[in-house]
Amino acid sequence: MSKVVLITGGSSGIGKSIGAFLHQKGFVVYGTSRNPERVLNSVFPLVTLDVRDADSIHAAVAKVISISGRLDVVINNAGVGITGPLEETPMQEIKNNFDTNFFGPIEVMQAVLPQMRAQQSGLIINITSIAGYMGLPYRSVYSASKGALELITEALRMEVKSFGVDITNVAPGDFATNIASGRYHAPVVDGSAYEIPYGNTLKMMDEHVDSGGNPNEMAEAVYGIILNPSPNIHYKVGAFMQKFSIVLKRILPDKVYEKMLMNHFKL
Repeated sequence: MSKVVLITGGSSGIGKSIGAFLHQKGFVVYGTSRNPERVLNSVFPLVTLDVRDADSIHAAVAKVISISGRLDVVINNAGVGITGPLEETPMQEIKNNFDTNFFGPIEVMQAVLPQMRAQQSGLIINITSIAGYMGLPYRSVYSASKGALELITEALRMEVKSFGVDITNVAPGDFATNIASGRYHAPVVDGSAYEIPYGNTLKMMDEHVDSGGNPNEMAEAVYGIILNPSPNIHYKVGAFMQKFSIVLKRILPDKVYEKMLMNHFKL
């Protein structure tokens, strides 16, 4: 029997690539979008879901289960970027980022776990970020929200293991998607103490995304995880140096690593 997969944020970017790949492999795939009626070219059905709205989360999960009778794999992919000097980033934007990147995935997991426990099986894959392994300048909020999701996954994985449910993280590096267009940018303020360093860092971040890898790499990685009967806790997918930066953080003294990052971002 084909596994039933639900992907949040399945209308574009990494989520769309994962969904199309799994659909091609014969999985029963449902994606989500805040406005699925605006998406005309999806090869798999989309249901309405806003990860900031608890009612829409529970309604979408109930709809998929009512149609398919089960739910085997949930991919928490919906997320949003945010950049800016922490001092100049509006608190409302910080809260919105955590609502999308952290509290939303928690609400999705709470909604699907009763079904998975009843089945005595299930897999939840949380899409985090290599940025969640380190505090990056002018991406402090994004790093924090993705890092928090990594730790929640570690803890929850132990809580639900006895029910036959697996949970894992997949941390992507930079991929060529439209994430930069949907990212909240704190404005570069003329005369601000951060004007020049933040402006330069923002250009560098956008260049990294534009020259990023093919999101199909993420699709293939997720497919391999689904086929694995005993998935690992953490996976990293991206360019060698992006993944190696995590290793360096473990082995280098804190101030040496900090200096390396500051040199990289020309700070």
